[in-house]
Amino acid sequence: MSGTLVGLSIAAFARIPGMIDDMAADMMDDITGNLTEVVPGQIDQAMPELPTSTGPAVPFKLP
Repeated sequence: MSGTLVGLSIAAFARIPGMIDDMAADMMDDITGNLTEVVPGQIDQAMPELPTSTGPAVPFKLP
């Protein structure tokens, strides 16, 4: 029974880093997918309208 417990513990500790890396990669893929869908629309809403005409030139005076 002790040997089985030691064997299972070694196997679990050997697999945990790989499982964590896989879960982190899956979460990053989900987050990246969601952001690429949401961010372009948010940028378009935040951008102000560009002016269609300009005013007169600002005079330049040397000191």
